[in-house]
This record gives sequence, structure tokens and C-alpha cells, in this order.
Amino acid sequence: MSEFKKIPVILDGDPGHDDAIGWTLAQGSGRFDILAVTSCSGNVGIEKTTYNTLRVCTLLGIDAPIAEGCPHPLTADVMNAPSVHGESGLDGPALPEPAMEVCGLTAVELMAKVLRESPEPVTIIPTGPETNVAALLLAHPELKPKIKQISLMGGGIAYGNWTPAAEFNILVDPEAAKIVFESGIPIIMAGLDVTEKALIMPEDFERIRALGNPVSDIVAKWLEFFYIFHKSIGYEGAPMHDPCAVMALIHPEVFTMKPMHVEIETQGEYCRGCTVGDQLGLSGKAPNAQVILDVDRKAFADRLVESMKFYGEGAK
Repeated sequence: MSEFKKIPVILDGDPGHDDAIGWTLAQGSGRFDILAVTSCSGNVGIEKTTYNTLRVCTLLGIDAPIAEGCPHPLTADVMNAPSVHGESGLDGPALPEPAMEVCGLTAVELMAKVLRESPEPVTIIPTGPETNVAALLLAHPELKPKIKQISLMGGGIAYGNWTPAAEFNILVDPEAAKIVFESGIPIIMAGLDVTEKALIMPEDFERIRALGNPVSDIVAKWLEFFYIFHKSIGYEGAPMHDPCAVMALIHPEVFTMKPMHVEIETQGEYCRGCTVGDQLGLSGKAPNAQVILDVDRKAFADRLVESMKFYGEGAK
């Protein structure tokens, strides 16, 4: 990977099995310079997502400052999803206890510090609700030029998964998502249109387990746990929502993207949290996002498996 210039990034999420696997991909790819990791409230409350963030970073050997994010959405009530990820937010295999602590800054303060000090613009990868990123933009609009792009997991042009119209991450904090999408910062949107197609199949679980390192074993178990819920509602594999936002930055060739103007519905009785994509250009507004619509599933799985070799290859 030495021929590549590493991409400076901030990871922001609410781990969450697929967040954790996305971060495993980010570290294992060798393509990112991870400058900070911040937790947000989403899959479970902020205390649990922060604890999970510390445990995942310990497991992966991510040596970056970690900060706890906003405990609740900008204006809405807290919404969680323990039915998908378990009561801890990351049920399944045992994880190491944290080998580090959160730094003495809030997520917004840490993000701002990283942006100010970076010699080049930084990419932010939010894989939970957009609360921290929106709070950063509200508090420090002067730092917008220091953000190269935002590659996020959220939304869906065709449909939702928490309501008929809305995907969970956006529905948790639509007001924050609206601020992000209206910021003028380049956005890559990995929504349900693609993430529901980015399936890791049971045979892929075994390919990962066969690598024989401690991280690959845990990832295989995370996939198995995540698949239990999804199999019960008819999925053939485990949908890797959050890793799409990571992989889009390093392997865009496995995706099909379309520039599109996307609006966030914040008021609708039935459509609050909907990401309304102007697919036909009817609004006359310039695109504000590269929306990912499709994926080469096999290539996606192969690259995810390949990244797990970073953590070692044991006895097959």
C-alpha cells in the first residue's frame, strides 16, 4: 500500500456491528491516516457507543484520540435500535476492555482541533446520525474549507428501513442531516439503495474466519450475529451498510454512483427523515451529493476479506 498517499480521515459512528466492520476495513486497508474517532448516539445511547468505540479501537490498534459525541439529536428525542445490535449495541463475541480513554475534548472540539491542525483538508466518515458533524458546522463554519468531503452512510432514495420513507441514521436526526446536505461540502451518500445490496454471505464469513487472526475471528462472529436478525426478515446475507461509506473512498470502482440533489424532509407527517433525491433534475438545483446506487457484490466482498489480512494470517 506504500504507493498510495494516505487519506486523512475522522471516523464518526455509533458502533454497531457494521460500523465496527467499517472501521476494521478503514484500518485494515492501509489507505487511511485516522486522525480522530468520535462516538455519536444512535444504535444505542452515547455511553454505550463511546464504550464500544473504545473497545473497537483497542481491538484494531487504532492509535488516535477518541472523543464522546453529542448525547442526543440537535432538537429531536433520542432514538435507538437495540433490536438490531443487541442491548450493548455490539452484542456477540467478547471484546477487549479499552486500553485507552476518551480525550478531554468533546467530539466537536476534537474535530475542530484536528481540522485546524491538519496541513491538508480532512475527510469525515460518519456512519451514524449526523449530529456531531452538524454541530461542528454550526459551531465552526470557518472550518468548512478544511473538510475535503463527507462520505456518509444514511438515507435511501427509493425507500426507508425505519419508516417507509426514512432510513434510521437520517431519521434519528433529520435536522442535523439537513445541515450537512446543505453545507456545500462534497458528499458521498451510501444509502439503502446500495447498502442493502452490499451483502456479505455466510460463505464469506468463513473466508474471513479462515484467515485465522483474532480480528478476523471476531469479525466473522459479528457478521453471524448481525445476520441472525437479517435472516429472520428474509435477507440472504448480512448487509454491510456502514462499510460502503469507507469503501467508496478507496474502491469507488466497485460502485455505481450518480450525482443528485438531495433534500432532507424534516416536517412531514409520514416522510420525516426522508432523503428526497432529484433523480430527473426537476428542481433545477445543482447536485449536492454523489449518491451510490449499486455495487458489484462479489468485488465488494473480496475487498473486505482482503483488508482482514492486515491483522495477520494464521493457520488455515
